[in-house]
Amino acid sequence: MAVDYAVIVLYLAGMLAMGWWGMRRAKSKSDFLVAGRRLGPVMYSGTMAAIVLGGASTIGGVGLGYQYGLSGAWMVFTIGLGLLALSVFFSARIARLKVYTVSEMLDLRYGGSAGIISGVVMWAYTLMLAVTSTIAYATIFDVLFGMDRTLSIVLGGAIVVAYSTLGGMWSITLTDMVQFVVKTIGVLLLLLPIAVIKAGGFAAMKAQLPDDYFAPLGIGGQTVFTYVLIYSFGMLIGQDIWQRVFTARGDKVARLGGTAAGTYCLAYALAGAVIGTAAKVLYPHLGSPDDAFATIVKDALPVGVRGLVLAAALSAVMSTSSGALIACATVANNDIWARVKSVAARRRPSAEEAADAGGAPGTEQAGDAAEEHDEVRGNRIFILLMGLAVIVIAIALNNVVEALTLAYNVLVGGLLVPILGGLLWKRGTAAGALASVAVGGLTVVGLMVSLGVLANEPIYYGLIASLVAYVVVSLATKPTDPEVLAAWRARLAGRTDGAADEDPEEEATGDTAVAVARVLTPSSVTGRA
Repeated sequence: MAVDYAVIVLYLAGMLAMGWWGMRRAKSKSDFLVAGRRLGPVMYSGTMAAIVLGGASTIGGVGLGYQYGLSGAWMVFTIGLGLLALSVFFSARIARLKVYTVSEMLDLRYGGSAGIISGVVMWAYTLMLAVTSTIAYATIFDVLFGMDRTLSIVLGGAIVVAYSTLGGMWSITLTDMVQFVVKTIGVLLLLLPIAVIKAGGFAAMKAQLPDDYFAPLGIGGQTVFTYVLIYSFGMLIGQDIWQRVFTARGDKVARLGGTAAGTYCLAYALAGAVIGTAAKVLYPHLGSPDDAFATIVKDALPVGVRGLVLAAALSAVMSTSSGALIACATVANNDIWARVKSVAARRRPSAEEAADAGGAPGTEQAGDAAEEHDEVRGNRIFILLMGLAVIVIAIALNNVVEALTLAYNVLVGGLLVPILGGLLWKRGTAAGALASVAVGGLTVVGLMVSLGVLANEPIYYGLIASLVAYVVVSLATKPTDPEVLAAWRARLAGRTDGAADEDPEEEATGDTAVAVARVLTPSSVTGRA
């Protein structure tokens, strides 16, 4: 085991080193939150695949293969389908918006009145996603070192918080790219063929297992449908996924790189199910399906290879955990805390503005640099605070499946309709969006309380209620201001506030509040009748 330990220790040290190197590149808010919006196709596709394929996709995917056979691939398969749909149909438009959060997109589309509620919902989702990813460290470190659960969570969580806080998205991008390579080698190129060979090949596997293990819908058609609603649609609207789309260098990178990542997810889904099916042949009486990954790694792999495959599992957990953490901190800082500060600032005396107006010439550039520095520092603080909260909640929480289901149900039930409606239906209004979030979210939560968190009905009826509320209230209220829609269409076309000749550097700042304020300025000020 000494060689395996050495592989893991070197891997963890490398993650921290990349966090330190990423800190030197994160000089602005754009660098820190979206890697400067300049990732090329290779980096973009690798990091996108890394964030969507976490511990649930790796350890959980193998567990589903152990329990249901090849149809256990459906959970991860629907994640890949969702990513493909996002990349082909929406990613180019999302990338052109030049924003930092999903709530900023809603502000642009609906005129600045839908962001706060959606921000709270998205924050809760990303927080629980980060928590469930962090809990997975307990499984991996128990296999590696026989380590106590609490200590495992603290150790794994602290490493992710450290490199994420240091360099933000640049550090996470670098570590995710390494994690993508490690996962590819460890799971696809090593564990998959070794597991099949150990099980005697596909013919032997088919001879020893029931036919249901090789049926496309052995897991159940209703389960597949629920996976599509939760995971495929979740890929379309999650802040953790959108924030990666924002890192793309351009429309083509977002579309083609995302398509490559989605295709990779489909292959990864099948690989996990095959590994789980092989584990069922080798170890037919495990206490829990989720033990299949750790058991086959521990017993079937040689020294050194075992360390690399465990590093692959660790990388899967870390990539999702770090992506969810920076998404959670970004939403908390930009969508919630910034709005609280904005409300407080409006109530202050105007003396500060007068003092600012009388500032000495030549200080504007220095002020801008100081503001950028403060924004980076503020986002670092929020990553640190959210990271500490995630670790504490992960220690206290035991049921990972329920926590993850709760997060996705609230996200999809509350935000899917207003987000897709804003992208696809120009008659949708701010009142309709707010009603949709409130009705859909409350319906999902109420039904989970009465029927159970793992029931299928909450997401079914929550989506229906959300859609009905959105359409009815939108049609019953005044259409969105034409100037807001014009500004929205301009941003979708890659222009800032409708100005085709806007400076691209200014556009890249993603100042949504300024864009919304401009189009909502009273006509008496702008001279319009």
